Amino acid sequence: MSNTIPESYRDLFQKKAFAHLATIMPDGSPQVTPVWCDYDGTYIRINSAKGRVKDHNMRRNPQVALEIMDPDNPYRYLAVRGRVAEITESGADAHIDMLAKKYLGEERYPYGRPGEVRVLYKIQPDRVSSMG
Repeated sequence: MSNTIPESYRDLFQKKAFAHLATIMPDGSPQVTPVWCDYDGTYIRINSAKGRVKDHNMRRNPQVALEIMDPDNPYRYLAVRGRVAEITESGADAHIDMLAKKYLGEERYPYGRPGEVRVLYKIQPDRVSSMG
């Protein structure tokens, strides 16, 4: 296992590949959510709204895991265990718009609610494994 995203799997972050993010609930049980993601060369970045379950979980316990399956070959995937290295609202609105372009072909994120505060999470990979 490595702590680096292999060059040969970075294409998954260019595709409309959903990540399945696992966080830890207060009682210690896992919680899994499909999320949009990208990779900036250092961090896997995801976006959510402040106050959601995964937001509370990552603020309380930064340990996470995620899996990204290649939409063109379900036997090819990347699995990452890591920690949330940064949580910020700065740049989060622009980030969700960029992800909406990637995943929906929309210029702006169309599902925002009045008063919603977007949050950007930067995940530092600690252990990376791949298959396929």
